[in-house]
Amino acid sequence: MTLDATDRRILSVLQQQGRISNADLSERINLSASACHRRVQRLEEEGYIRDYVALLDARKIGCPTTVFVEITLSGQADEVLEAFEREVKKIPDVLECHLMAGSADYLLKVVAEDTEDFARIHRAKLARLPGVQGMQSSFALRTVFKTTALPV
Repeated sequence: MTLDATDRRILSVLQQQGRISNADLSERINLSASACHRRVQRLEEEGYIRDYVALLDARKIGCPTTVFVEITLSGQADEVLEAFEREVKKIPDVLECHLMAGSADYLLKVVAEDTEDFARIHRAKLARLPGVQGMQSSFALRTVFKTTALPV
């Protein structure tokens, strides 16, 4: 399935307002409510819309510190990569994990209460991940902007 301009408008609105009613969405994109509903269902079925979520305020939840951690593994064998990936998924403080090209094997986005909490996460969880040879951590001083919206 290819996306047309109407599909892209639907996706753009839903990325900003996931709880918008079908009636309001159809009005915003100039389409009948039934046609809009059918398109949204199709976008869901085809996997363009993966899920609907609530985005939480990290400060209010108690996790205002963001740390980007570069991980270097002891090897590149499939077993080493798979073991690392399987275990890192179990750490709730890790929001993202990316296999990288370049100097590090993985880049993690980790949230913590503060530097002491990150030190605990580092010692108790990250350093114990299978295959980890080295880690380089960078603390975000301030988030300039943050979005989950993809350019459609």
